[in-house]
Amino acid sequence: MTTLSSLNIGETLPIVELAPVSRIDLIKYAGASGDYNPIHTIDDEAHKLGLPGVIAHGMWTMGNVSKLFSDYFEEGYIKEYTVRFKGMVVLNDVITLKAEVSEKQDDLLHFKVFAVNQDQKKVLEGKLMIQLF
Repeated sequence: MTTLSSLNIGETLPIVELAPVSRIDLIKYAGASGDYNPIHTIDDEAHKLGLPGVIAHGMWTMGNVSKLFSDYFEEGYIKEYTVRFKGMVVLNDVITLKAEVSEKQDDLLHFKVFAVNQDQKKVLEGKLMIQLF
């Protein structure tokens, strides 16, 4: 397995493809996060606001991006993480997570992170910094 410290600028981590987004995923996330906004769980409420149906919590998508780094927690920790939400995630979307090294400085690794849906439409982009031990 590749180590984080061996990565160079432009190299990527193995992608992570999530299972299709299900209503139960969103209900469980609502309970875990305390975000019970009905646009995330009730189609009629989402439709009232002109949405195509329920949409995933942005923070659900953001939290899932950390799965890219799960195999590397013994090497360091996430020191900084910022994102911009670029599109909605709806039921049955298949989200693919990606990370690319953008900068290396001493014991810090900077990544560009992305989440795209099955149509390759970007739904999230951001920056994440790993502090190596």
